[in-house]
Amino acid sequence: MNAYKFVNTTKNKQIFKILNEWDFKRVSILLILLVLPNLLSLININTTLGFKIHFFQLGIIIAAVAYGPLGGLLSGMIGSIYPAMITSNPYIIIGNMILGFVAGYLIRLRWNIIVATLVAFMIQLPWLITSDYYFMHLPIQIIFGVIIALTLSNMVWSIIAHYSGKYIHQIA
Repeated sequence: MNAYKFVNTTKNKQIFKILNEWDFKRVSILLILLVLPNLLSLININTTLGFKIHFFQLGIIIAAVAYGPLGGLLSGMIGSIYPAMITSNPYIIIGNMILGFVAGYLIRLRWNIIVATLVAFMIQLPWLITSDYYFMHLPIQIIFGVIIALTLSNMVWSIIAHYSGKYIHQIA
């Protein structure tokens, strides 16, 4: 028996399809969502607990909701160029590509946006810890603060994306 017999290729093509129709509005929104995380990375809120709330994930999550795994991946890649440059940490790009791709994939499988984003972050987490500790040589305390900040930020932005999801689907 062929193992590939049970794979629904039409469904898989739909999961990875970035745009159903190519028109100026949809392409423009996609391009904005690819650059948006760079702009949002300029905004950080310092908390009294010693970590920052990051805004860049909002653009990646919205791209994942509107354009699926490839939209999330591209937004994570292109949208992380500025943060990678200002922190001298190119590994941020790979981590955000993982976040956007997995979130978009799970959302296309009809997972709840909040759950999909948090699972995507858990999948991204080993890369974040490995790259920050072994490649960037950051202390564990700093990495722990980054994990807390990103967890809280991902929760907040996924809730916002969840409640604005219908609008996001309409415009994209």
